[in-house]
Amino acid sequence: MTRPTTRFSGPELCAKPARDVIALLQNGDVTTSDLIDASVTRMDQVEPQVNAVVTRCIDRARATPSAADSLLAGLPLGIKDLTPVEGVRTTFGTQGMADHVPASSDPLVARIEERGGVVLGKTNTPEIGAGANTFNAVFGATRNPWNTAMNAAGSSGGAAVSLATGELWLSHGSDFGGSLRSPANYCGIVGLRPSPGIAGGSSAQLGFTNGGVEGPMARDVLDCALFLDAMAGYDPAWPISFPAPPTPYLETARQDAGAVRIAYTSDLNGFAAITSEIDTVLRTALESIRLPNVTIAEHCPDLPRLDEAFRALRCLSFLGSYQVTPESVTRHYKNTIKGNLADARAMTFDDYVQAERDRSNIYNTMNAFFRTHDVLACPVNGLAPLPVEIEYPTEVAGRQMRDYIDWLQFAFLATVAGLPALSLPVGFTPSGMPVGLQLIGPPRGEARLLQVAHTLEQALNLPVTLIDPIAG
Repeated sequence: MTRPTTRFSGPELCAKPARDVIALLQNGDVTTSDLIDASVTRMDQVEPQVNAVVTRCIDRARATPSAADSLLAGLPLGIKDLTPVEGVRTTFGTQGMADHVPASSDPLVARIEERGGVVLGKTNTPEIGAGANTFNAVFGATRNPWNTAMNAAGSSGGAAVSLATGELWLSHGSDFGGSLRSPANYCGIVGLRPSPGIAGGSSAQLGFTNGGVEGPMARDVLDCALFLDAMAGYDPAWPISFPAPPTPYLETARQDAGAVRIAYTSDLNGFAAITSEIDTVLRTALESIRLPNVTIAEHCPDLPRLDEAFRALRCLSFLGSYQVTPESVTRHYKNTIKGNLADARAMTFDDYVQAERDRSNIYNTMNAFFRTHDVLACPVNGLAPLPVEIEYPTEVAGRQMRDYIDWLQFAFLATVAGLPALSLPVGFTPSGMPVGLQLIGPPRGEARLLQVAHTLEQALNLPVTLIDPIAG
């Protein structure tokens, strides 16, 4: 594993963890205006190279009231361009909505602002979030700061890059097929896909579906836990909303994890393809964790019909959204999205019922698994980033990919079974690209998952790296 030589030339404030900056705000040592100035300075430095924060709302941010005694205390942050923010251009990465300015914010944005968050910008996403390479016809491509010739994954690519470059301290993401986890993996930051209902994520039209969720992205595990605290809690606007735990996630994450039982699988019983390069990085990282209270064994439960269940769930989401979207928008959709819609229309009611049976079976299997293990560890993606011009890999480790979804198979399990999953940076490829380890926890087990992740983060002793973009 080769850790590249990096530098960070941004403002000193931008290099501090979010929780430290919040302490400065609460003590009156800095103001939100100071942080906005620092963040905008950093954006001006790096945005020409990476294209991550595609819309800034500086005046709105300066005018946003925020109490110093609130959870986030006036900390500027980013919201993905799939999520409406009142009065701020929100394009969903599609030409048909290029000039869309919503009159109201998504409930999650309102909650974050109530808890002291200050929206400073919208981060880039592929068109309507479809695809794990962040590019669209409105803003163009987001580039990986570790090598700007490479992609940053997606669909929360702009969010991940904004964190890795030090433009923002916290950035919001969303995830259906790894859209939050893959960019975290490729950019060397932490991304958490929560259990459904923890942090919103259901559309107004399909409020009871639970494939897509929203979640926190940050530079380290404790900041990720802090941001989840700012998102979590019951809200009747979300039909599947779930209350926040009595003990904040950040407080639990800091506690001694005790005995930790990890099962590692490199390919989910042969289900997902992985290159030897990625497998080597992950195994090396796990082998270096020499803690008496951490046991690691190679094991994976049986996961029959995982592919079929995921694809059915995704088809339902695509068709549900498409049916209520005007033709003036849908006619601009890229060919891969049109292919998704064709797949959805080809499915039958019997297919969807079978998918629900499959999901229940997989959930029950995983529920039994977590009686003897704390987390299932596996890759986030099976290969390193590709050149930004390549939409998706057509093969991985010699295995042909049927479509642009196939290479994301490591993401399917958490989505299908409704489990929390986190991408934790653990090393680098020989070419110097970050590699993350996916940790999957039990249903609504975010607190324990964050605790385990923090334990591993400390054991690996990989420092948070803020980076000036490296030209590829």
